[in-house]
Amino acid sequence: MWKLKIAEGGEWLTSCNNHVGRQHWEFDPQAGTAEERALVQRLRHEFTLNRHRFKQSSDLLMRMQLKKENPHGKISLGLKVKETDEISAEIMTSTLQRGLFFFSSIQVHDGHWAAESAGSLFFLPFLLIALYVTGDVDIVLSTEHQKEIIRYIYNHQNEDGGWGFHIEGHSSLFGSCLNYICLRVLGEGGDEDGVSRGRKWILEHGGALAISSWGKFWLAVLGAYEWGGCNPIPPESWLLPKLSPIHPAKMLSYCRLVYMPMSYLYGKRCVGPITCLVQSLRQELYNQPYHLIDWNKARNTCSKEDLYYPHPLVQDILWGFLHHVAEPVLIRWPFSSLREKALRVVMEHVHYEDENSRYFCIGCVEKALCLLACYVEDPNSEAYKRHLARIPDYLWVAEDGMKMQSFGSQMWDAAFAIQAIMSSNLAEEYATTLRKAHEFVKASQVRDNPSGNYAKMYRHTSKGAWTFSMQDHGWQVSDCTAEGLKVSLLFSQMSPELVGEKIETERLYDAVNVLLSLQSSNGGFTAWEPRRAFHWLEKLNPVELFEDVLVEQEYVECTASAIQGLALFRRLHPTHRREEIEKCISRAVRYIEKTQNVDGSWYGSWGICYTYGTWYAVRGLVACGRNYHNSPTLRKACDFLLSKQLPDGGWGESCLSSSNKVYTNLGDNRSNLVQSSWALLSLIDAGQGEIDRNPIDRGIRLLINSQMEDGDFPQQEITGVFFKTCNLNYGVYRNTFPIWALAEYQRCVGVVRA
Repeated sequence: MWKLKIAEGGEWLTSCNNHVGRQHWEFDPQAGTAEERALVQRLRHEFTLNRHRFKQSSDLLMRMQLKKENPHGKISLGLKVKETDEISAEIMTSTLQRGLFFFSSIQVHDGHWAAESAGSLFFLPFLLIALYVTGDVDIVLSTEHQKEIIRYIYNHQNEDGGWGFHIEGHSSLFGSCLNYICLRVLGEGGDEDGVSRGRKWILEHGGALAISSWGKFWLAVLGAYEWGGCNPIPPESWLLPKLSPIHPAKMLSYCRLVYMPMSYLYGKRCVGPITCLVQSLRQELYNQPYHLIDWNKARNTCSKEDLYYPHPLVQDILWGFLHHVAEPVLIRWPFSSLREKALRVVMEHVHYEDENSRYFCIGCVEKALCLLACYVEDPNSEAYKRHLARIPDYLWVAEDGMKMQSFGSQMWDAAFAIQAIMSSNLAEEYATTLRKAHEFVKASQVRDNPSGNYAKMYRHTSKGAWTFSMQDHGWQVSDCTAEGLKVSLLFSQMSPELVGEKIETERLYDAVNVLLSLQSSNGGFTAWEPRRAFHWLEKLNPVELFEDVLVEQEYVECTASAIQGLALFRRLHPTHRREEIEKCISRAVRYIEKTQNVDGSWYGSWGICYTYGTWYAVRGLVACGRNYHNSPTLRKACDFLLSKQLPDGGWGESCLSSSNKVYTNLGDNRSNLVQSSWALLSLIDAGQGEIDRNPIDRGIRLLINSQMEDGDFPQQEITGVFFKTCNLNYGVYRNTFPIWALAEYQRCVGVVRA
């Protein structure tokens, strides 16, 4: 059986905090009873049977393990409420107790809530292709790993035979080619039903020639595509003057750190060994003989299924110039010396980022690329060995198989979980849970800036920040820092006997310093770093799959989180940088008010989508004293949410809202409990209950009646997204937000009833 390991290290791993927050899975053939192993097989079988109706796993293997490790005794029977019934105090208390009872049972021993942060179907292929090129697939991935990965890929194959960008998406050449290659790399034969159906879909949609640019890159690395069919990624861009508007330092951190190792591998024209499998793939993936393909024509070919962000003409002209003029010059002496210098500079940055993230990297896409770059530079290097050791941090096992995570959401999930528990009137009953979570928060704060002259390496201050995952990751994020600051301040108001000693004041000051540094001139807050480029640079976005990937921008979610953290800090520490903080909050509030859509909503860039953005904006405005009575902005927000409420009392927003930028209901007008909770929290916080509580009551009834027998809530559709089309599941949301909405209802709306 698979076993989830928490806060454990290993050979070639280093840590800032004794690995607090680390989560990885190991296979133990001796673990579990015969009954438990049979249950695991049944859960897998049930998922496979229903995979086309319920595409998201429910983390049942993790829940099974943690409930066994954390026995909490018996739970009370759940109470249901009819549409015409009064929502009594007894029902509310029972539902909350059951929800918190279960939620505390799945907290891991270092204080966070372990869960997957996955859903995209191109993460695993990048890693597998990299390992195939290095020859280390069988060394890094055991037979059991490979079985689980194969299970995952087949479980998320669409009925038409293809694979999407993510598990809920339509089939695409990008997803289909990459997952097809994974199956073949892992030993699946070409005549297997799933493999043959996948190949049929690929060939009917243009073959691998029409795959988008990231796909072309990875196929070229594998040797199943020619570098002449890829648009250039010149490493010489790292030698440009820093003042240049197109210097990589100006890019969004994600984009910069993806194209950094990409440019190295492109400059080296990295190609793996041309094995029998690679030669076979050259035949399987194309509709014409490989040696007759016009690779130059293929450079700008992209299938409609992959094309979300078309290249403007100016970009195609630029790529054409680089391909036909610049590249032939740069690969020949004496200009080849310039390329060698550029490659050295790029690898200097790769090593810097690796070391400062303990070889975790900023995310899984960068992880596979940096791993491969280190191998190409020196396959026997310590850097490569440290990269291999960190791979298990990215792999997650559930009943649908083994998947690859974006990079984990440990701190993010913990901050929301803490606020949900604290919102209830049962917080003291769960002081042990809160105490463990408090220790996790303190252990997860970044204590230092990146090493050396970090400004020279294009990094921003991080001392005092909180990351999305854990301290070892090292990358500051504004909303994670704000939520970490907020919960630290909330803990400081509670008895140390219940929740442990409060965090040192100087560490709070450090967090405030990070937050203030990330506000833009328009009042909004960026996510990772201050904006460094003009928005027109986005016209050069080379990634057909995503939007808004090139330039750091402001987000309503980050801005609203910053308002909350700073507003609470101002109240509890009124003398520290007071004037700066007050100006910062005022400008942030104006930003939120100005970015409200005509219909009263806000676009959420990190969650799906208008429900999420609106919840965040309302949180920020309410933290500054706005309410239904004194804020037309909040009244519009309430009207928007009420207009989207479904007949069953809930809300359900499709991931298509993010990509199409139009509010779109889920199919069959289904409700989603997480999105329903966001809407309810918004209405409750804004004061809608004082005007008309009936819509809120209807939504609360849905939450109560949806709770499962053990106090858990059902897993439903994906609720996270980034870059408009890349969807992610946050496995803890299904517990956190219904509990939070129920707690706020009992605390706030219940007062109105009395």
